[in-house]
Amino acid sequence: MKSSGVSLNLSQKGIEFPRIESLSVIIPTYNESQNILDMLRAISNNLPSSVESEIVVVDDNSPDGTAHIAEEYAKNSNKTRLSVKVIHRPSKQGLSSAILAGIESAKGETIIVMDSDFSHPPETIQKMLDELQNPQCDIVVASRYVKGGSVIGWPFKRRLISKSATKIAQHGLGIKIKDPMSGFFAFKRYIIKSIKFDAIGYKMLLELLVKTKGTIVKEIPYSFTNRKLGSSKLDLLVGLDYVRSFWKLYRYGKSVREKEKRTSVRFFSKAARFYTVGASGLLLNYFISLLFSGVLSNLWYLHATMVGIIFSITSNFILNKIWTFENRNFDLRKTVTQYGLFLGFSGVGAILQLGLVYYLVDSRHLEHGISLILAVAIASIGNFLLNKKWTFKEKVWS
Repeated sequence: MKSSGVSLNLSQKGIEFPRIESLSVIIPTYNESQNILDMLRAISNNLPSSVESEIVVVDDNSPDGTAHIAEEYAKNSNKTRLSVKVIHRPSKQGLSSAILAGIESAKGETIIVMDSDFSHPPETIQKMLDELQNPQCDIVVASRYVKGGSVIGWPFKRRLISKSATKIAQHGLGIKIKDPMSGFFAFKRYIIKSIKFDAIGYKMLLELLVKTKGTIVKEIPYSFTNRKLGSSKLDLLVGLDYVRSFWKLYRYGKSVREKEKRTSVRFFSKAARFYTVGASGLLLNYFISLLFSGVLSNLWYLHATMVGIIFSITSNFILNKIWTFENRNFDLRKTVTQYGLFLGFSGVGAILQLGLVYYLVDSRHLEHGISLILAVAIASIGNFLLNKKWTFKEKVWS
């Protein structure tokens, strides 16, 4: 990033760093007419007056007139060092692609990405910029999961989905930070100059972290507050997009992993993949159990849990065979034998899981969902070692 040589004094540390010269704040929108005006005002009030700044609104043809409200604000804005521009897209094309469109249009050498519904507090912007001024920092992530961060207003199901997606990203893609699924982050533009983005799915940060490996990332805490106005964009298509994005990013890094010779790294890599598959099975188990215990039918919670177990065991076998243990021999006899062994070992875990669920729900009076998570976590440890040794015929330590 180019600098004029002018410095800001960070009084808390007594350190002088090159000043940020230009800043672009990207906010994707779809049907945010209830929030956009107040959001633009709040962002404007929290941008440093000494920096050339712009707000780039990327609207996916909102039928509620979000883009029109933003344009009216841009016309009436009288701040000399701040501009607001609106990018009109013809249809709803996805959050990551909207962010990428905003970045491509932006002029700033520093980029901030945030939501437009006040779940990301504009007051955090200055803290992000303070960190990003340090030459030893390339990306700043506003994190819900570091000390001091929090999530306010989420139901248990939403928390479960977020935590599971986070664990899948951390173990499956080798991401080290605590909140790779954050939608609130800032970075220096130069780090993406040689990157080609796929812009698939809901979380652009995940692709940024994978494709800029080696950059210095700093997490700062913030409190995520669930939206008060408008409706959430989280739905089944978002989940499918996450799976597509994860698979693309996994393939992106595969060539590096294949060169790894250390036994310990290979072992823990497979363990991480096994538990990533387990996390996906947990989500499937959870949703199938809920469907059969109240949405599609009124099965007793233990019967519904058994149905969820059957679905998750089958999906886990297929994913572990192809991905974790990279066994692509689908000879019918061999595959049936493997499935039988996998089913047997999983059955042992399932019995343990059912027993724990029953104990935790009936005796300890825990919520079914929480009991399910604890039971699956305990049963999964032995499953990995048994399947590695006997189902897929690998040495335990390999």
